[in-house]
This record gives sequence, structure tokens and C-alpha cells, in this order.
Amino acid sequence: MRVLILNADYRRFLAWLYRRAPDLADAPYATQMAARNASLFGVADFYSRNFEKLGHTAANIHVNNVWMQTAWAREHGLDVKPPSPPGAIVRDTVPGWLQRIVAPFKPILRPLAREIGLSPRLDAQSEQILLAQIEEFKPDLVLNQDLFYVDTRLARSIKQIGRPILLGQVGILPSRGQDWSAYDLLISQISAVVDYLQVQGARSEMIHLGFEPEILDILPPAPPRNIDVSFVGAISADHQQRVAQLEAVARRYDLKLFGSGLHTLPASSPLHRCYQGEVWGVEMYQALRSSHITLNSHIDQAGREAGNARLFEATGVGTFLLTDYKDNLHTLFEGGREVAAWRSVDDCLTMIDHYLANEDERRAIAAAGRVRTLSTHTYAQRVGEILRFVAQI
Repeated sequence: MRVLILNADYRRFLAWLYRRAPDLADAPYATQMAARNASLFGVADFYSRNFEKLGHTAANIHVNNVWMQTAWAREHGLDVKPPSPPGAIVRDTVPGWLQRIVAPFKPILRPLAREIGLSPRLDAQSEQILLAQIEEFKPDLVLNQDLFYVDTRLARSIKQIGRPILLGQVGILPSRGQDWSAYDLLISQISAVVDYLQVQGARSEMIHLGFEPEILDILPPAPPRNIDVSFVGAISADHQQRVAQLEAVARRYDLKLFGSGLHTLPASSPLHRCYQGEVWGVEMYQALRSSHITLNSHIDQAGREAGNARLFEATGVGTFLLTDYKDNLHTLFEGGREVAAWRSVDDCLTMIDHYLANEDERRAIAAAGRVRTLSTHTYAQRVGEILRFVAQI
């Protein structure tokens, strides 16, 4: 089977990737793809390499990477306009106070945002290139991991090219009022999203994110554990519980905060003095490995469910994870033995005190969490789950 995985990257990550290698934007498509995969950011090539291990032909497309995409187009004889050179980090121009107000209404507002050009979408040239790539690759199965850049209108165009089995993956409630009929299956790690899509008439199943064990052979040597408490991730209007927790931690401990979005916080927030900059892929894993304790807090829209990538990334590299309690956490990890879970800000602070003072217990939990992830939560297993569902279509 020929499998094509569609991804979209954060613009801040793309700015970082091309800033650290100034000549990369003019390099051949294969060179740019190799650099993207080597970054280990997000799911990198974790799905495709595991499809290939099972005997399938698999490839990745990063649909909003205009430098990589136009390189492919040039190499395949398409007449395309050259993209602008990679610029500085893209800054969010929407004020933080406004982001916090509109955060609860995003599922309702997304269709309007798309209509007036405020929501990310591919331009006409990027769509043309993507459709040409699909025609050239002739996939039997397409896994679309970004239902916003590759929206339902574009999904229908993809479906018309050879009638591939079309899967979509989404971790938050998608835009309302969408026609999901082009998809043969939609998957999510959040049951509320699965339920919502089923109510909309779409076939939907739960499949969690995971960890790729092969990165342990790729990462540089583990750094010294010289950080007591860390957090790696975004701070935004969509993470108000996260902000409250981290601010409480920052007032008591030497928290090291890696990520983005501090511009959304008032100048009085203690998180500003904790900030260590952005880390992506390899650097993110190294920050986790440097930590005695790393914190996790889900996006507000996750509600009572656990399932974000950090659960598996932190445990996969053997770091002690102190995560927010969720009703389904026990289905992924055993609390108190493989991870620790806090139920309130005060609970979180008490647990940090306890585990910083009890190194043997902390190390035992980190080791057990690593064993659980490597035995249960790998991308090889996730690909197997996808193929079992595909066989039922």
C-alpha cells in the first residue's frame, strides 16, 4: 500500500528551522525534508517509518512549508512563484487580552475566521503543488494530520485523485458546520472529539499519540540533570489552567520555562523571569532529559481527558512526569508508579516538594514510565491500530 502523510508545521518552528540553516531554503527538496526529519519536531517521520517497516511505501508532505514545497514543484517542472525568504520569528499581533476572551468560542468562530482570512489556510499555489504531489505519488491511503490547512473543501479534491482511503487526525474540536463526507475515518486522542464527529455523521475512532523509540539512538548524549522543575510548551489563551499552575510553581521554585506565548501574559507574571527561550525537537528532548521533574498541563479544551504528546515524549526519554490528573489517565499510565498526577495547584506544589526530596522514588517512577511508554505507546503500535481500522473500511 502507498501511504501519504500530510503535516503542517507551526510558523515559529519553520522560522527557527530555516534561521539556523540560512542556505536550507534554496536546497533541493530531499535535503530540506532530511533536515525537517532530523529536527525530530512533532511526529517528524515517525508514522512513515513505521508504515515502511510493515512493508508499505510511505512519504510525508509538509503542506505549509512553502520553501520545501516550491523546491518540489521546481524539480517536477511546475511553473511557480518563488516564496519570500524565510523571515524572523512570526510574532502574534493579536493582543493577549483579546485572545483570552475569544478562546472559549474558537470552535464557533473558526468558520468566520476562515472566511475573512484570519485562519491559517493554504494559498492557491500551495494547493496546486499539493494536488500535483498527490497525483504523482498515487497514494492508496492519505493521513491528513491538519484539518485546518487541509480543510474539507481541499480534502474533497484530494479524494477525487484516485479515490484513496482518506483519514483525518484532530486533537481539538474542529470547526463547526463542516461536511466530513470526504473522509473514510477521522481519528482523535480525545473521546469528546470522537463523539462530536460521530454526531456530525462521520466515522470516528480513538487513537492516541505516541513516542518513537528510535530517537533514543539519534539524540545526543543525555545532558546532566541540572534543572529541578521544567515546563516545555506553549503559554496562550487556550491554556489558562496551565498559566495559573505554572505561575504558582514559579513563585516557589526555580522553574525553567521553555516555549512560546509569554507576550500574552501581563508584565507582572512571574513566568517572565523563568523563560529560557524556545526549544524544538532535539532541543526539547534534551531540556526534558535535563530535568528532575517536568510538568505537564493539557490545553483547556481537553477537558477531563489526558492525551497530549508531552505524556509520551517525557516518559519516553525517561524523565519524571508530574501531569494534571484526568479521568482517563489510568488507561495510559498508572498514577504514582509510572507518572505522578496533581489535582489542584496546591497538590502540585506539595508533590514537587515530595519528589524533589525523594530521589529514589522519583527515579523509580521515571523508569517505570519509560518502560510503559516503550511497551505500550509507540508509533509502531499506533500505525498498527490505524491499519486495523482501515481494514474495516
